[in-house]
Amino acid sequence: MTHKEQQLTELLTLTSRSLTHLTASMTALSFDLIRSPDPAVCGAGKRMIARLEAVSKEIDHQWKLIGELTEDTQHVRHDLVEVVHLHSMT
Repeated sequence: MTHKEQQLTELLTLTSRSLTHLTASMTALSFDLIRSPDPAVCGAGKRMIARLEAVSKEIDHQWKLIGELTEDTQHVRHDLVEVVHLHSMT
């Protein structure tokens, strides 16, 4: 791999990592919205969770392609799971 290819691979990795973190943050915010007593806000949070699931699947595909590009078939993502604590408001 040339130096420019290595730089491009690093850029793709950093971009995908940033998108992964952004998605995790938006998911956490969406769960906060779901806890709202306002039905409209709660519904918006639920819809956002569904949208973020689709985005997350696309990011997973990006990670797979990056792994193939770098020939790293054992590419491990440590941020795949984020612990979220839900508490009932009732």
